[in-house]
Amino acid sequence: MKRLDGKTALITGAARGIGRAFAEAYVAEGAKVAIADIDSARAHQAAADLGPAAIAVEMDVTRQESIETAVRETVSQLGQIDILINNAAIFSAAPFVEIDRADFARVFDINVAGTLFTLQAVAMHMIERGGGGKIINMASQAGRRGEPLVAVYCASKAAIISLTQSAALNLIEHGINVNAIAPGVVDGELWDGVDAFFAKYENKAPGQKKKEVGEAVPFGRMGTAEDLTGMAVFLASEDANYILAQTYNVDGGQWMS
Repeated sequence: MKRLDGKTALITGAARGIGRAFAEAYVAEGAKVAIADIDSARAHQAAADLGPAAIAVEMDVTRQESIETAVRETVSQLGQIDILINNAAIFSAAPFVEIDRADFARVFDINVAGTLFTLQAVAMHMIERGGGGKIINMASQAGRRGEPLVAVYCASKAAIISLTQSAALNLIEHGINVNAIAPGVVDGELWDGVDAFFAKYENKAPGQKKKEVGEAVPFGRMGTAEDLTGMAVFLASEDANYILAQTYNVDGGQWMS
């Protein structure tokens, strides 16, 4: 028997990268998955690639109506939602004196409000149908500490750690376990933009920051999306029934807590 047999999951930001890796791992473990993403075409392609166990739903986590519609569509097509992964997020960086309100608002609208109100909508469904569920939020090592050029993103991920704790303590009475995963530096298309930013503000050659970051990981390399899937499967499984309000570091040893 596979660890997620008979379960259904909604994963936000799942058309690419880490979210897609989660979707692939969940399908391999027997779950049916709704790939939710603002990029509808890419979400449908990802669902097609994964086969009949996956569906695509368009979802903009900054719009309440879109969140509620995506939850309804998932329930309509898959029957219910047993697992939610709040993965949709954006990265932002700037010297502290160059942070502007528009960028701050956008990061918090997606990373924090998007997580909160998606969590809320799915929790309401789980409470209504009974039987509990598993909710996994994506934090970051950036939420464990401040960084000189990444203040807004760090603050948004610190908020996710706190939100996870509060939601977990409130929702466990309904049998809903809420936990989080804090990745370290994960290789992928996001890092092209991150590397370019540091090349500009730290006067580094293209690719230099990425090389330095990878070498600084105690494990010896940057992480991959696939490095995170084991924890995502575990927290969604019955093995994690007695775990709540925790944020697990999956970062190659970058942060010890």
